[in-house]
Amino acid sequence: MMKTAVVFQSHYGSTQRYAQWIAEELSCDLWDRKKIKVVDLQPYHTIVCGGGLYAGGVLGIDLLAKHFQELRHKNLILFTCGLADPANPGNTDNIRKGLGKTLTPPMGEAIEIFHLRGAIDYQKLGLVHKAMMAALHHMITKKDAALLTDEDREMLATYGKAIDFTHRAATAPLIHYVRGLEQPG
Repeated sequence: MMKTAVVFQSHYGSTQRYAQWIAEELSCDLWDRKKIKVVDLQPYHTIVCGGGLYAGGVLGIDLLAKHFQELRHKNLILFTCGLADPANPGNTDNIRKGLGKTLTPPMGEAIEIFHLRGAIDYQKLGLVHKAMMAALHHMITKKDAALLTDEDREMLATYGKAIDFTHRAATAPLIHYVRGLEQPG
């Protein structure tokens, strides 16, 4: 049986919630990115790494990017967690473009990527994140109404509120993928 680890870096808790659900479903070890070194991952055959999306970057992705040469012979899975609806191909295209700034083409080919939808509570945001969201909101309000995307409309409707899109069932494709790696042949 393959040994699997789930590693996460979460700022407000959505990514951690997903990581816990994935680790429970796979009955595997769970690590906080801030408390793990690459050497700790050597015994694992499969590494699931999750991080929140912030300004086009992914928290904790440095684990895969900086240590790819050491980890490249393992099964590598990345899940992102953000507000953008992954059911919208335009959103996943944008996320993948952002990932392309950190992951080289060989890394992108070797790492299986999943996108999960997170949560936001504007009352709990730190000052920098509040400012970023306010700037985004301001920018969207200046757009011509006919040019607003579904994401823009949703952002305008939920701005300043607490909204949670996390669902345990959203992890099913990732769980299925990892379990498929464990099947012989």
